[in-house]
Amino acid sequence: MMRQILVDHGRARQCKKRPSQTGRTSLEEVVLVCESKGEDLLALDDALRRLAEIHPRKSEVVELRFFGGLSVEETAEVLKVSRLTVIRDWNFARAWLRTAMSGGEEFDGEA
Repeated sequence: MMRQILVDHGRARQCKKRPSQTGRTSLEEVVLVCESKGEDLLALDDALRRLAEIHPRKSEVVELRFFGGLSVEETAEVLKVSRLTVIRDWNFARAWLRTAMSGGEEFDGEA
């Protein structure tokens, strides 16, 4: 849910096609994310979608840890895998996402 709110906020900040026609403050405007972070969130969302196509569990680990704030142990319990598997998936996913977001060639190897 938090991921979707942040991504929607990033998209809204990039679009800025028309000003708000109501005097109300939207939820997206309340979330304090600077423009560069909004762009980073969009890039992260795109990279996570690609990672999910190739390595669904590794993508889930990122979502649970980064967006859900779960610890390694909590993530392992939710996914019903060992703590070491979560650590390996987390390390692999971070490297994969870093490469994907920097415009480098994405790799498909297993951790």
